[in-house]
Order: sequence, then C-alpha cells, then structure tokens
Amino acid sequence: MGRVEPEPLPATARSAAYVDADGHATADPEAAVRGEIVEYDAHGRRRSRVRFFLAEREIPWLPVSEPAFLLWVLAALMLVWIAIGLVLHFT
Repeated sequence: MGRVEPEPLPATARSAAYVDADGHATADPEAAVRGEIVEYDAHGRRRSRVRFFLAEREIPWLPVSEPAFLLWVLAALMLVWIAIGLVLHFT
C-alpha cells in the first residue's frame, strides 16, 4: 500500500480595509486603529472575517498613568514575594 498524500489546502485570498486615527482609509496596517480583514476560499466564499479596533482610554479614578500604576503593582508584588521568602527562610 502506498502512502496517501493529503490534498493541498485551497488557495485563499485576503481583503483588508484599514482606517487610521483621523477616520480616513489607509493601506498601512501600522497606522490603522480599526478595520476588517476577510479571507476567501478558492470559490470566493468567505472563510473568516476579523474586525479589530484599538483605543487608548484613561482610567478616570487612577491619578497616574497606566504604565506607572503597573510598575507600582509590580514593585508591590516583588516586595510581597521577598517578604514571603524571608519569612520562610527564618522560620
């Protein structure tokens, strides 16, 4: 018996629509803040559709920027980790 080769997957076509921060259509994916990517199979039927958007929002109750807040959270977790290590070492 010979080995059966799997059938190759059908070729797909991709259509992408990107929109920049000013609301204008763009061809640059790096400048896009929202858009839609659609993949079609060999027969022209839609295989998948992915919509995306990027939004920067400030947390209203946070007095500092989000990265600064996350650094403080990381520092606090490291201090807790060190404290647990010291407690376990001296007991």
